[in-house]
Amino acid sequence: MSASFQGTRAARAFIAFGANLGDPGDAYTFAQAQIAALPDTRIIALSALYRTAPVGVSGQPDYINAVLAIDTRLTPEALLEAILAIEQRRGRTRASFRAPRTLDLDLLLYEERVITTPRLELPHPRMHKRAFVLIPLAEIAPDTHIPGYGPVSALLTGVADQSVTRIRTGISGTLESDAV
Repeated sequence: MSASFQGTRAARAFIAFGANLGDPGDAYTFAQAQIAALPDTRIIALSALYRTAPVGVSGQPDYINAVLAIDTRLTPEALLEAILAIEQRRGRTRASFRAPRTLDLDLLLYEERVITTPRLELPHPRMHKRAFVLIPLAEIAPDTHIPGYGPVSALLTGVADQSVTRIRTGISGTLESDAV
C-alpha cells in the first residue's frame, strides 16, 4: 500500500474531513489545498462528500464529511501536527469534545500502524463504528484493513443503521443528494 517519491518509500495514510460551521464546501476545498501543499505528501484519492447528523448531540447543523487518501513521507506524528495546524488556520477552536467545527481533520490510519500515545491513537478511536468514516473510506479503499477490526468493507454492516447521505455539486451548482 505504499508509493514512492523519487525512489523513497512513502506511507499510505487516510484523513477524515468534517465541518458543520460556516461553509463546509469551502472548508473542504481549503483542507484539500492545504494537505496537497504539505511537504513530501500527495493526495491520491478523494471520496464524495456526505451529509450526516452530529453524533451524540442535538441542536447542531449537519456535518459534511469525506475521506482523503494520501501518500506521505511525513511521520505519523508530523502528519498529525500538520493537520492540526491546518485546522487552526481555518479557525478551529477546541471548546469541547462535541462542539461544532469549522474544520475537523482526523488521522484515521497510517499504513497498518498501531500507535497509542497521549497525543496520537492509530487507528483512530471509534472509526470502526462511524458510518460517516467507513462509507467514504470504503468508496476509495474498500479493501483497507483497520488493525484490530478487519477490512473496511466487512465493517459496513455494523453501521447500516446510521443515516449518511451522499452529496455532490450538480451542473447548476446546486447540491443533489443520493441516500446511502
